[in-house]
Amino acid sequence: MHIRGLPRFDAPALALQFMLLVDEPQARESIDLLSERFPLLKPGDRFLSARIGDLHFSWERHTEYMTYSFLAPVEGATLFDLRPFGEVPCWMAEIPGRLIRSTHIAMVVNEPLPAIIAAHFATDDLIISDVADGCARIWSDFRLHEDGFGRLLIHDRGLKGDESSQLVQRLQELGNYRKIALLGLPEAQQATPLLTALEQRLTMITSHVAQKDADADQVLEQLSALSAELAEIVARTRYRMSATEAYAEICRDRIRRLAVLPVRGYRSLDDFTERRLLPAMRTCGAFTSRLEDLAQRTAWTSALLRTRVDTALARRNRDLLASMDRRTALQLRLQHTVEGLSVVAISYYALGLWHHLKEALELQGLHLPAWIDMVLLPVTIITVFLGVGQIRKVKRLPPDGH
Repeated sequence: MHIRGLPRFDAPALALQFMLLVDEPQARESIDLLSERFPLLKPGDRFLSARIGDLHFSWERHTEYMTYSFLAPVEGATLFDLRPFGEVPCWMAEIPGRLIRSTHIAMVVNEPLPAIIAAHFATDDLIISDVADGCARIWSDFRLHEDGFGRLLIHDRGLKGDESSQLVQRLQELGNYRKIALLGLPEAQQATPLLTALEQRLTMITSHVAQKDADADQVLEQLSALSAELAEIVARTRYRMSATEAYAEICRDRIRRLAVLPVRGYRSLDDFTERRLLPAMRTCGAFTSRLEDLAQRTAWTSALLRTRVDTALARRNRDLLASMDRRTALQLRLQHTVEGLSVVAISYYALGLWHHLKEALELQGLHLPAWIDMVLLPVTIITVFLGVGQIRKVKRLPPDGH
């Protein structure tokens, strides 16, 4: 918490900083190279401050990038002179990673003459601002010069104590975070045509869902393919968009802490930062909003299709139940008919057995009166009918018998 910063120094001073974008293998390789030169560096360290001859060296590891800063003595050196740094540029060329920002900083005590400014900067793009509540003035054109560095000139107009090192550190952090924040813009621009195509496809799928004769299986297949492509875009860009917003917020914080004051007739640092950063942030924000909106619309279309399928299934179930009710009613009527016929059939067979019994008795000499047949016929039918009805009642009883 206390060592992440440049050492205290006073003007005049010269500094170099290199910002390298690294992935995990490159980060490990960079730490291994630094460990060979600086044995005190441990694999888990994220900051190093050391001396390389007359140079003060500081290294800092961030989530996506590393910074290498060098502070050099200025005795006998000219403005933006690389000779005090010796072999540093050659040494940095061997460090793994993608160099995305290199800055040459000069801090002077005496106010530079206009001729000196014109000799080192592009005057048509010159940015001049007072910072640190007017205790310093900065010049920069935010261009890459022939030596491969961007240039920043600082005039010390009364900085005290650690204010010089804090000012340089905040200016560098502003530039670094602005650069890393802008990495989200190419991704948003690259993915925007894909997002537009997905929006058009979703509109067509939604219109198909609204058609009565649409094939639900085909629509579901198309919607699933679109959802997969959308999920791939979200997975590829979500981290970058979130990081872009976070870095942009840090840039705004650094601008506030620098206490930038405009110099009449020139663009100021906060104006330059806003003009370069704000459109990119709005593009990334609009892309993120479109992505979230498309995801929500896809979910709505999926819910609509699911509702349609569920409704069709419920309709089929209703028709099936109605058909089952009709079949049950027919079966019940058939059962009643069969039961009625069964009464006749059982009565017929019962009376047939009685006639056989009567014939046997007559052969034995026992003659029965004729009225017995007349009485026995309705009695048999009534008895069979009541018996069948009792059997039907027993079938309808619940399992507990009550």
